[in-house]
Amino acid sequence: MPLGTTRTNTDTHSDVVNSRDAVPTVAVIKTNPATVAADIGSAMRLAGYNFQLAPDVATLLKINISWQHYYPACSTSPWQLDGVIKTLKEDGFADLIPTHNGTVVVDAREGEVNNKHDVVVRRHGLESVHLEDVEWVPLHFADDFLVLDQIYPDGINIPKFLIDKNVIHLPTMKTHVFTTITGAMKNAFGGLLNFQRHWTHSVIHETLVDLLRIQKKIHPGIFALMDGTFAGSGPGPRAMQWHEKNVLLAGSDQVAVDAVAAKMMGFDPMGIDFIRIADEQGLGCGQISKINIVGEDISGVNWEFQSGNTLASKGQKMIYWGNLKPLENMLLRSKLTPLAYLASNIYHNEYWLRFKGKKRINAAMKTQWGRHFLDY
Repeated sequence: MPLGTTRTNTDTHSDVVNSRDAVPTVAVIKTNPATVAADIGSAMRLAGYNFQLAPDVATLLKINISWQHYYPACSTSPWQLDGVIKTLKEDGFADLIPTHNGTVVVDAREGEVNNKHDVVVRRHGLESVHLEDVEWVPLHFADDFLVLDQIYPDGINIPKFLIDKNVIHLPTMKTHVFTTITGAMKNAFGGLLNFQRHWTHSVIHETLVDLLRIQKKIHPGIFALMDGTFAGSGPGPRAMQWHEKNVLLAGSDQVAVDAVAAKMMGFDPMGIDFIRIADEQGLGCGQISKINIVGEDISGVNWEFQSGNTLASKGQKMIYWGNLKPLENMLLRSKLTPLAYLASNIYHNEYWLRFKGKKRINAAMKTQWGRHFLDY
């Protein structure tokens, strides 16, 4: 059956309760601007979020800002954040903390304004936290990491603020130049690693698996609500072509959520290294046949998305995996490193946004989701 045909479970809630310990559940829900807040609640409850997160524990809302400028499918949408907060409040969650992280090339404070996260947060009487402002402490446990202990031989620091809190990740459905897709698992990348996180790019897939292992140790509950209202294909997370896809995904197994998203976008989930390795490590399920997908039937869905490259990502890949690999430390761990940030900013902010991105943004504003964005 095509996307848009709803499964007819006689007791869906009971099915989720009984299966949540046996197989991971991922909810896929169709949506539109008029019903998106309620649909987010349906997706979260259908995926059994209330069995994974305790309402008496503080809950982080891990917002994704992949660009300080608004671009469709690039960063957490305002309705995504709004709907999750409304759902949590309805279900008795009182201690909610919208959480941001910046990067060496993205200003999250500017991004929360341009993406209208600040509007949503104020409406709900909440206060955002930026992780660069909190205390970072040495990781308080030892583990058998795949790569992190080699990348950071002097130890790994994480924000103390994150420890012992639930986390709900708020990614969008989009492709990525380095990881094919980016979603629930990669949303922890900025939160758990500091501004030297680019040191891990050459082993990014293994890094995401290590970070999931950390998450499972420090968070009592983990969940994801992925927004596919606008979805991005091409050299993401910024220079993509947006598409209206009108779907929401939700689940507590981050590997499974990303696997379902990858499948819908047209990729083989187990052909994406971070999904496959996480599955092999027993940190989640990346095999579509073993995931309990509820809501929409996605068996025939294939959006035929492509990841692609930009001029900037081609250069980076030469450093990480190509002819410039011997120069990696000099280029990325020295006084020359800011030149790489400058090059990225010039390409994305001065060239691509000006000559390509703005036309696409203007076109998006004429769609139902663009008009909904302007309503915030």
